[in-house]
Amino acid sequence: MIEAVGLESQGAGGMMESLQTKLTSTERPYALSQAILACRPGGTVSLPGVFVGPAVPAPLGALVAKGLTLKTGQTHVQRYLEPLMKLIIDGKIDPSFLITHRIGLEEGPDAYKTFRDKQDGCVKIVIRPNG
Repeated sequence: MIEAVGLESQGAGGMMESLQTKLTSTERPYALSQAILACRPGGTVSLPGVFVGPAVPAPLGALVAKGLTLKTGQTHVQRYLEPLMKLIIDGKIDPSFLITHRIGLEEGPDAYKTFRDKQDGCVKIVIRPNG
């Protein structure tokens, strides 16, 4: 049995709190926390995302107490890109409903803030390099 507790196992003390404060400004563990808390005992939480920090605050006690399975991994883009593009080209699916904003390249920095701050109903932005 291996119990990997990271920095806490080395008596990091204040370093762990400092690290979590820095990470919470870039990581968004809210969906993971809600999934763990909402999942039925014995259920599975799937985490198909990217986390950049060494620690993400999440209710691990609830994960263990409920006997949950945690499945992780990134999307296999190369595997799905060609068949999905074919469905779009053939008109079988239309992903355009996701596009809420179309902008020129010069509007990129402001549009990023709009997306980041979840303003103006922003879901997906298409950037046209030539305006």
